[in-house]
Amino acid sequence: MRQVLADCSASISELKKSPTALLNEAAGSPIAILNHNKPAAYLIPADTYEWMMEMLDDIELTKLVKERLKDKSQAIEVSLDDL
Repeated sequence: MRQVLADCSASISELKKSPTALLNEAAGSPIAILNHNKPAAYLIPADTYEWMMEMLDDIELTKLVKERLKDKSQAIEVSLDDL
């Protein structure tokens, strides 16, 4: 059985009936949308989604920086005055 990764859950039928009431009831928390008692999707606030996308972007940039730091033969020396 798959784990439900939210404190609030609702069926797809409940979501169809009253999406606004469901969002209000969750008060900004993630909502697990269940299909036959298994998570089919997660509904999260737009602010949370935007924050997650920024975090993922930061993680990817960090990986890129770490890779580039390993290959110092490609490095170009620059003085702060030139910047």
